[in-house]
Amino acid sequence: MFFLASKILGYLLAPIHVAVFLCVIGAMLLYTRWRAWGRALATMGALALLLMGFTPLGAMLAAPLEGRFHEAPRDLPAPPDGIIVLGGAADAELSAERSWPILSEAAERLTTPIALMRKYPEARLIFSGGSAAPLGIPETEVAKQFWNDVGLDESRVFYEERSRNTLENAIFTRDLVQPKAGERWLLVTSAMHMPRAIGVFRKAGFPVIAFPVDYRTHRDIRRLEIPGALGAFALFESAAHEWAGLVAYWLTGKTDTLFPAP
Repeated sequence: MFFLASKILGYLLAPIHVAVFLCVIGAMLLYTRWRAWGRALATMGALALLLMGFTPLGAMLAAPLEGRFHEAPRDLPAPPDGIIVLGGAADAELSAERSWPILSEAAERLTTPIALMRKYPEARLIFSGGSAAPLGIPETEVAKQFWNDVGLDESRVFYEERSRNTLENAIFTRDLVQPKAGERWLLVTSAMHMPRAIGVFRKAGFPVIAFPVDYRTHRDIRRLEIPGALGAFALFESAAHEWAGLVAYWLTGKTDTLFPAP
């Protein structure tokens, strides 16, 4: 139920969608006796689109998320026992249609583990990511093809293909791995997604070490940039989604703290 509600509300309440709905409803009301309301709604929608697409607001929301955990360490004090990679780096259906791995802008989730596996030859690699669509193709199929193509040792790679969101990533991966006390597991996901992911894994009883990738903002807040309208909209949408996810997961008891920290 939580999964279905989160997907429906996430779509309807996405900031860009809300702004467009306001503009459309406002424009329709301009031709009725409620034209004053129409002007107000259309103006609100237009201003929201202007702020999201033509100001650094998206970067301002994303920067605290990406800066919450330390950058991925070049050298660890001790080799990890395993590496967990969360899905979200590929378009599974398009990959199946084109018979080739089609990666998204979060491709570092799949490319970074290649270097990690070569650096830590004894570590196990777990990919966690199914499909959010009822009849969708699990993203594990894309990861498997991509990593096989680059020559990763298949005997060290395991796949969890049931999860549809971050909560299920944590629960199903924990059940698959059954981590033992004292083991060290790296968690690879986008830096913006890391706070929520860490919080959920902790709540599931699976302590992990953050290894963030896929940064979208500068470390120095003074270097906030506007990446162009399309990029700004995408950055704002991603950041707003993560902040909303943090609140929803905390209110429903899926994390212990609102903004998990190291």
